Amino acid sequence: MFKNFLVSITRNAISLIGTGLAISGLVLIVSLFVMEQLGFEGGPYLGILTYLILPMIFVTGLILIPIGAILYRRNLRRTPGGESTPLLPIFDLNRTKTRRWTMIFLGATMINIVIVAGATYKGVEVMESVEFCGTACHTVMQPEHTAYQRSSHSRVSCAECHIGPGADWFVKSKLDGAWQLVAVAFDLYPRPIPTPLHDLRPARETCEQCHWPTRFVGDKLVIKQHYEEDEANTELTTALLLKVGGLAGQRSQGIHWHVDRGVSIRYRSDETREDIYEVEYTDENGVVKLFTDRKAPEEGGLWREMDCVDCHNRPSHNYQPPATEIDVAIRDGLIDQSLPFVKREGLRIIDAEFPSHEEARVKIAAELSRFYAENYPELAADRSDDISSAATALGDIYSVNVFPQMNVWWNTYPEHIGHQTSEGCFRCHGRRLRTEDRETISKDCDTCHTVLAEKEENPAILTQLTP
Repeated sequence: MFKNFLVSITRNAISLIGTGLAISGLVLIVSLFVMEQLGFEGGPYLGILTYLILPMIFVTGLILIPIGAILYRRNLRRTPGGESTPLLPIFDLNRTKTRRWTMIFLGATMINIVIVAGATYKGVEVMESVEFCGTACHTVMQPEHTAYQRSSHSRVSCAECHIGPGADWFVKSKLDGAWQLVAVAFDLYPRPIPTPLHDLRPARETCEQCHWPTRFVGDKLVIKQHYEEDEANTELTTALLLKVGGLAGQRSQGIHWHVDRGVSIRYRSDETREDIYEVEYTDENGVVKLFTDRKAPEEGGLWREMDCVDCHNRPSHNYQPPATEIDVAIRDGLIDQSLPFVKREGLRIIDAEFPSHEEARVKIAAELSRFYAENYPELAADRSDDISSAATALGDIYSVNVFPQMNVWWNTYPEHIGHQTSEGCFRCHGRRLRTEDRETISKDCDTCHTVLAEKEENPAILTQLTP
């Protein structure tokens, strides 16, 4: 029996191919696994090859071996005198040789199961890694991956937020990923990637695995440095007392009142969630108020229950405006504040379109050097290193916020926290939305924060806080 089986493997092309695939796949899996354990860095593609592609080749080979053997025996039955050949092998466990081969076969099967199970586990681990999500499809995900690396969630894996716990969303994400793979392979993806993601898992099942929005935070002091566009790049300070709030006693207050468990807020908007048509507010007593924009379409739009990402819409993929980035670079000493008009010129130079990051760096450096050579020739000669450092910082700023190959510009992905780069809070907190009794949603500045100082030089509040 086993002699015929071995003959069927060597004489049947399908079984022979299957044997070659299985052996080759197994050898390569083991070899690459050992290389990985020895510290070889192959990027995300090494994991994809080792735990996804090669195991599929290995399993395909194992499947082809019995198929080829069956086809071989079928051909024997069709030959003259081979009618008595059974289609499937007969195992006579009363024979010592048969029992020995059966144990060998079962042992090999167990080893194969362990190999496939281990590869499957490692394959899932690879598919949920940050490297796989961010760098496997480099051009497509480069904007998101770059912003993620600079965010406060840079130590939280992509899967923890985009998939969360449980098997149902895991399976759904892999099915969605199959189409994404096709879209990348055949260049079918849009540029830029549209947001928001309408099939994103509810924040209460992902964000609230770590964050507790009903916890009372109270007021939070925020101090920001700005720099004027004058020759001295004058430093200004803004101090805000943010009323984050949270649950205190029986009721929530402050900004986090929106996610109080006793409050329900729904809204109807366009697909981008930038234009709000209606807001439906239900209080803890079940009283409903409907705020409507009279100029909004009566039909259409999408209804949605408000949660964390309606305000925190860029928690890990935030792109800063150029003025904010330059302010931070000056504050951190990456751009020397004493360079005349460096804030103004920096804004002018990086607010331009370049075909690539490499060309942007070259032209930014050339333009900044030209400005100082023409207007401050002595300074340009004496402080060429400071000018070069400023140009490098401006190039870095451009490269982490603008991605020409994906059509991502400074304002492509607005943030809804506050109201500096987009309407943000004012999408709802404006005069457009009213009830039938003409009641509006509050637009008072003190609803969310108290302004202690607004772009002031040496504000008194800082002296009081740090005497």
